[in-house]
Amino acid sequence: MVSLLTQAGLPARTDPSRGFDHGVFVPFLLIDPDATIPVVPLSIKADLDPAEHIAAGRALAPLRDEGILIVGSGMSYHNMRGFRTPAATRPSAVFDQWLTSAVEAEPAEREAQLSHWSDAPAGRLSHPREEHLLPLMVAAGAGAQSQGVKVFGDNVMMADISGYRFG
Repeated sequence: MVSLLTQAGLPARTDPSRGFDHGVFVPFLLIDPDATIPVVPLSIKADLDPAEHIAAGRALAPLRDEGILIVGSGMSYHNMRGFRTPAATRPSAVFDQWLTSAVEAEPAEREAQLSHWSDAPAGRLSHPREEHLLPLMVAAGAGAQSQGVKVFGDNVMMADISGYRFG
């Protein structure tokens, strides 16, 4: 993984002392409670640049050919002050609609739109900070030329949230 990233001009290193954060721990506790699936977490970049996260996904795309699943956990809405209030309802629906359209666009257009997600309608209302959206950028980049598809949608704590798949 490190070599794929560095070959793409992205600085990368391993840190065996770092444990799993909740973005890895929680989904995989539910997916594989006995921890039988090997998991290699990828930290988000400190600069939070969506285009660089898409580029990281693009660099990791060859892993898919080896049967490795690339999972981008997070949420399509993550405004902790909005959850469980009517303040979440409209912004989450507006951003969710925009995000679904962006994910389902042709790959080049998808990357352009996702790189500028914060300019989307209700983008910053839905994500005051991008930590919970950037894993989607990595997955979208790893999706390469495959079609993005919305595979899950629900209203949770008065907010619309969705999940997506590539390929």
